[in-house]
Amino acid sequence: MEIQSKIGNGFTTLSLKGRLDAVSAAPAEATINKTIESGTSNIVLDLAGLDYISSAGLRVLLVTAKKLSRQNGKVVLCGLQDSVREVFEISGFLSIFPVAADEAEAAKSFQAK
Repeated sequence: MEIQSKIGNGFTTLSLKGRLDAVSAAPAEATINKTIESGTSNIVLDLAGLDYISSAGLRVLLVTAKKLSRQNGKVVLCGLQDSVREVFEISGFLSIFPVAADEAEAAKSFQAK
């Protein structure tokens, strides 16, 4: 699992590559928490490079969304590959998270706030 961070205008984009599973969930959550602790309340999770997500990975995203919600922030997902989107559909997570086609579309959701 590799995570790259990029600061945008009013949000931070975290690009995830590889697998978000039981092995990588804790380090991924730690990275996301550091981003939140640095003062970011709006996060775009670019999942275009994510090949696989397990229930442990879904838990990380849910915890992140709840944390940001308490800070009047939010997380927007973008770039879901078909296999990852299917997991989100089956788990019902597509009704929990706003999903954008790409980072530019995700950024617009923060401006409309």
